[in-house]
Amino acid sequence: MVQVSGRNPTTIKLMSTLNSNRLFAIGASAALVISGLTGAALANPSAQDQGTKPWVVDIEKLTTSNQNFRTTWWTGKQLQMTVMALKPGEDIGLEMHEKGDQFIRVEQGKARVQMGPTKTNLNYDKTVADDWAMFIPEGYWHNITNTGKTTLKVYVLYAPPEHPAGTIHPSKSSE
Repeated sequence: MVQVSGRNPTTIKLMSTLNSNRLFAIGASAALVISGLTGAALANPSAQDQGTKPWVVDIEKLTTSNQNFRTTWWTGKQLQMTVMALKPGEDIGLEMHEKGDQFIRVEQGKARVQMGPTKTNLNYDKTVADDWAMFIPEGYWHNITNTGKTTLKVYVLYAPPEHPAGTIHPSKSSE
């Protein structure tokens, strides 16, 4: 069973004998091509956190289609995945995670990455762009600033989870 959330949630019951060549139209106003959860999730921008159950996703499409400052897509017991969109000149905000490491990958855009052992000693300073990854150790202060002319699109893995499951911040100010 696949549940699609939104104003009027629709439950779609799929038969176990689905043929991959078939198209199913379900509901009075909705038609979905069922090719996996990714299509359903991308077609529904208010989809729920997919955590605690298996999930396969085209991470590049999910990340580059995100319009929110932060959207949490998968929250498990020990790991969380969010996608972020930072406007030109915007940053994530100087922060430090006391428990857990962080992985950030740039799917689109250019950024300045600053890290350091204290809030006032950000002695690690790099420029990154498409396909670059950042590994942020537990206890390190860090900030990422969009230095490009277009929106910076990244996905973030937290271990353990950092935000409540299902967190959506449409803008930085809504954090």
